[in-house]
Amino acid sequence: MVKITAAENDAGQRFDRFLRKYLKNAPLSVIYRIIRKDAKVNGKRARQETELSAGDEISLYISDEDLERFTERKKTAGPPAKRTFKVIYEDDNIIVVNKPAGLLIHGSASEKKNTLVNQVTDYLIHKGDYSPRVEKTFSPAAVNRLDRNTSGLVMFGKNAAALRTLAAMIRERGCVEKRYLAVVKGHYDGPSVLKGTVVKDEKNNRVSVGSADSEGLAIETHVRAIAYGEDASLLDIELVTGRTHQIRAHLASVGFPLAGDVKYGDRDFNSRMRGSLGINGQFLHAYRLTVKRAADPLGYLTDKTFVSELPKNREKAAQALFGTDWKKIYR
Repeated sequence: MVKITAAENDAGQRFDRFLRKYLKNAPLSVIYRIIRKDAKVNGKRARQETELSAGDEISLYISDEDLERFTERKKTAGPPAKRTFKVIYEDDNIIVVNKPAGLLIHGSASEKKNTLVNQVTDYLIHKGDYSPRVEKTFSPAAVNRLDRNTSGLVMFGKNAAALRTLAAMIRERGCVEKRYLAVVKGHYDGPSVLKGTVVKDEKNNRVSVGSADSEGLAIETHVRAIAYGEDASLLDIELVTGRTHQIRAHLASVGFPLAGDVKYGDRDFNSRMRGSLGINGQFLHAYRLTVKRAADPLGYLTDKTFVSELPKNREKAAQALFGTDWKKIYR
């Protein structure tokens, strides 16, 4: 028999989800068999949806050999990935970082090691703020998403309570205001509020935008032009909903594609931007996150704003296109 005491970061988890993380190598069929026949919480049978509390004693009636097999960590090849993010803000509960363009937040089939999540986790391990040997069912995680080639702010929860609270804040409209800087083709004269729907093509990893009364997931994007160049506009964008490729596809659908966007952009415009300004990849930067309201244990973050300035190469391009006045947006 194996006895486990639920820690603070285990509290609030369903029993089945706890076991799926703790016995990470066990098939689902084995997890649910253990719940039915070979597990107790505080000496009593527990359902899969039972919510754990800190201090609960979990008894697993499995062999030491099975425990070792189901919990064995896979060895990682080579040293940790080089740190490329910048810390914008950090406290005991959260960390806000600036992600460079070109870095995935989560792993993919083509890149499993060098991701923002792995870099931040390694950073927290090195600081002593996180120990995977102690935390069997929790790991720090990002709560907002950016495309690989979008730079800017990403928020992480450093403990389970903070992570749950941040995730709920991101899901609930009006809790966290997310703003982006984007360079688009043409002089933007579109509406300040864009509404529509998106349908995702999973095979080709792209979305199509329809009218607000079309089938699909509802999207809403707020747009304000802050500077104009010869054939480009600098936009301040508030992302109200957070769908895949929303800003890129929404702006392209109304005739103002992002500079450098290969998937939804204009080839000739991209070629000009690349040749004269060195803009490779979409010009989209998550520059401001403002916490409008936050629940405990993160209530102290209410009205707090995090800001990330444009990467140096993007700042140089913006100055060439729009002069220096565009920087007033940071004031």
